[in-house]
Amino acid sequence: MTEQRQDLPASLTAPHTLEYTYTRSVGPVIGRFLGSLRERRLVGVRTESGRVLFPPQEYDPETGDPVGEFVEVGPAATVVTWAWVSEPRPNHPLARPFAWALIRPDGADTAMLHAIDAIDESRVSTGMRVRVRWRDETAGEIHDIACFEPEGA
Repeated sequence: MTEQRQDLPASLTAPHTLEYTYTRSVGPVIGRFLGSLRERRLVGVRTESGRVLFPPQEYDPETGDPVGEFVEVGPAATVVTWAWVSEPRPNHPLARPFAWALIRPDGADTAMLHAIDAIDESRVSTGMRVRVRWRDETAGEIHDIACFEPEGA
């Protein structure tokens, strides 16, 4: 059995912060996408087969080929599928009930996950039309899209 020395505190501590300071390089495709958000525009990319990927990717997920030209899409869109959130968590994009949805902008062949501010679950449906609601100030980040809202809202 080891005895504790009386002249030392019961435990020694030292502050230590573990950090991974890193700034992501976004490259030409995601960089242009984020730049377009700052300008309140949505862009996708066209694949060799003619499909428009949104959000844009650097390579066609079906073939692995590099993508082609940038294409403006939206701002109106169609809800592909959705799920209602009746009790939002603190890190959710809206503080009131909302829907998470896969949203396919006009002119795109793929969809992105985002929030719909629909006020009530009865106002959300697959196939419904929505539009982008932009943040008051844009900065070139995905959060520039505050949410989507039903057309005509």
